Amino acid sequence: MNSARAFWEQHACLPLTLDADVTDLLRYRRTGGAYVCVNVGYAPHSRADALSYIGHFTRAIEAHPDLTLATSVADVDAAVPDDRIVVAFDLEDSAPLEGDLDMVRVFSDLGVKSLLPSYNNGNAAGGGCLDAVDTGLTAYGRDLVRRMNEVGMLVDGSHCGTRTGLDLSAATEQPMIYSHSAMRGLWEHARNITDEQARECAATGGVIGIPGVGIFLGPNTATLDAFIAHIDYAVDLVGPEHVGIGSDYSFDAEDLTAELADNPDLFPEEYTRWGVIEFVEPETTLLVERELVGRGYPEEAVRGILGGNFRRVAAQVWR
Repeated sequence: MNSARAFWEQHACLPLTLDADVTDLLRYRRTGGAYVCVNVGYAPHSRADALSYIGHFTRAIEAHPDLTLATSVADVDAAVPDDRIVVAFDLEDSAPLEGDLDMVRVFSDLGVKSLLPSYNNGNAAGGGCLDAVDTGLTAYGRDLVRRMNEVGMLVDGSHCGTRTGLDLSAATEQPMIYSHSAMRGLWEHARNITDEQARECAATGGVIGIPGVGIFLGPNTATLDAFIAHIDYAVDLVGPEHVGIGSDYSFDAEDLTAELADNPDLFPEEYTRWGVIEFVEPETTLLVERELVGRGYPEEAVRGILGGNFRRVAAQVWR
């Protein structure tokens, strides 16, 4: 099947260094172009860190003939006939805001299209998925959601605690997403979302991006079959129009292994018990289309999962 729209990868990770090679993003290249959302900072990073990474990635993307920065959904659509990669950014924690909600617009203007309030552990915005007790979205967190709605930034519940994720669904006036969260009903892991979270996300009109991280799919099971199993589960639960792909592929796997060792508070035994984390690679992620077609998924559903669903939400939310 030849999709008329770009493949949509809602979350991937380049090395957070000032010499990271953006050429790796071409591994998502396919007939029909692709959109890739790249992380530019998470919980340990300051505002200055995130701004530095954005600056480096922006300059490198602008200098590359086959990469384009996304300012609108029209930019993503325009990549289709040229088979180009269109790139935007996300923040995996509100820490880089440093408590200043005016920075939401600043980051949005610099290409940050989505943000999740808390990364694994609780902070000023809300609870994390590894907290023993998740007290939910705070008053500051609710203000953050309102500001994100105002500027057109996607509200992302991945890495947040269950209560906080449900609060996000209730607080947002726009569709929310789980950019890279697998299904806890299929595999019990603290990073995965419950059926209730998935349903409430779908009720906002949102989309759940299934990741290709082995420890979220099973006991470090980074296979195409395991990936598809979580897609199947989510589709059965909330319908194909609320499911997409956020593989969370780490182009900086060696750096990630070091991060896990250096930050046990952020990455406890839930992350390390299976040894080196395995990932479904971009080339395998691009095989999802073939697998879904082979399993009898209707063409409309396949197109939605491959990108149409996230595109729909972006078209509604992005300013």
